[in-house]
Amino acid sequence: MFDAAKIKNEIITWIREYFEVNGKDCNAVVGISGGKDSSIVAALCTEALGAKRVYGVLMPNGDQHDIDVARELVEHLKIKHFFINIKESANILLSEIEKSGVSANKQAIVNTPARIRMTTLYSVSAAVNGRVANTCNLSEDYVGYSTKYGDSAGDFSPLSQLTVTEVKLIGRQLDLPVKFIDKVPEDGLTGLSDEENLGFTYEVLDRYIREGICEDTVIKEKIDKLHKINLHKLNPMPYYKF
Repeated sequence: MFDAAKIKNEIITWIREYFEVNGKDCNAVVGISGGKDSSIVAALCTEALGAKRVYGVLMPNGDQHDIDVARELVEHLKIKHFFINIKESANILLSEIEKSGVSANKQAIVNTPARIRMTTLYSVSAAVNGRVANTCNLSEDYVGYSTKYGDSAGDFSPLSQLTVTEVKLIGRQLDLPVKFIDKVPEDGLTGLSDEENLGFTYEVLDRYIREGICEDTVIKEKIDKLHKINLHKLNPMPYYKF
């Protein structure tokens, strides 16, 4: 039932309309990891605005084994790009936190680089008169597989209502090379793939999101638990009502 061609065209129109209202002369700024989401968002922005109005930002955390894929993507789209290694910034910040007497745990070590990446995107955006693209998809958001104020942030979000399965179909409609669409998704921080981190496949998750079906009760319970405990990432910030 998913009409990928129709949805692709609707997203492109939506991006154009967003910029007409929220920055007629602004540029799209996209963090490029080499994975499907950032590749497809960059391609959609390029279709909507033209290559001259899209900036890609490559932000490895030290040595990134697949950074060449990100380089190939920006070259394929012919968009301007910046290469900014965030490792030193992340290490300095974590070191200063340790010096203050707070021991940085695994969560802090993993999430800090993601938040520095978003800070980097907004710094670049300010310099190039930009708007930052959020590259999250519905599947990741549903189970909280994102960093609050890290990759979950942004000014506009083309894919947040689409599952991984649907995002890939959009990518094929954009005629992106297969390597940018079917590359095994990984966060670039833990050394594991998304599905290894989650403990289930996106195919299983997407079917549960769209059809409410998950034969494995253990996985179903895990998905439900992850969704519940991560709602704070999706809901607006609670505030005291005066």
